Amino acid sequence: MDAITLEVQSRNAEERAKDLLANNLIPLEFYGNGVENISFKVDYQTFRRTFVKAGANTIISLVVDGKKGPNVLVGEVQYHPVNGTMIHVDLRNVKMDQEITTSIPLTFVGTAPAVKNLSGIFMAKLDEVEVKCLPNALVHEIEVSVDSLEDFHCYVRVKDLTVPAGIIIMNEPEDVVAVVVAPRAEEEPTTVEAVPAEGGAVPAEGEAASAEGEAASAEGGEEQKAK
Repeated sequence: MDAITLEVQSRNAEERAKDLLANNLIPLEFYGNGVENISFKVDYQTFRRTFVKAGANTIISLVVDGKKGPNVLVGEVQYHPVNGTMIHVDLRNVKMDQEITTSIPLTFVGTAPAVKNLSGIFMAKLDEVEVKCLPNALVHEIEVSVDSLEDFHCYVRVKDLTVPAGIIIMNEPEDVVAVVVAPRAEEEPTTVEAVPAEGGAVPAEGEAASAEGEAASAEGGEEQKAK
């Protein structure tokens, strides 16, 4: 995969992160084995467009202060807890002749027969896989066909994935990537039955009303006798 270019500027130690953010700049931190950590800054929208295109698994070639810089992968991206804007980015140094370990997202394509014919529910168990490869072997995504999911007993596993030459998937081969599950059956409405009192059956509605009337008449007769 061809690298994407990103123009950045050197950042002085005196430049505070909050001042950069106030001027629509993002602080960047470059790091890696055998290299010195370096601080950069970049225009917010410039980096946002680059990140949308590259993601975390595409090589970015830095241009620092107008000169060719190192190749990097985007590492951790920190976001503002309230408005969700990016507030800090780590850039990981990449040596093109050394293997790297990173993650590649999965894209599901096709139509699962178990969804179309059996009204099943598609479930993705993995949305990315961890891989090892040389930087120039990286791809932006791995397509996963779901055409083989014919019923609720079929699975797409890691071992079924097709990846370009030079890429080794680090996940376990038997890990499930995708499956279709049966739809949930609608629950029957529950009828609550009256529980009979101890020593007797529950009276029917008419019987209960009759019993209440007889009790009321008996009370009235007792009152008349008392008078």
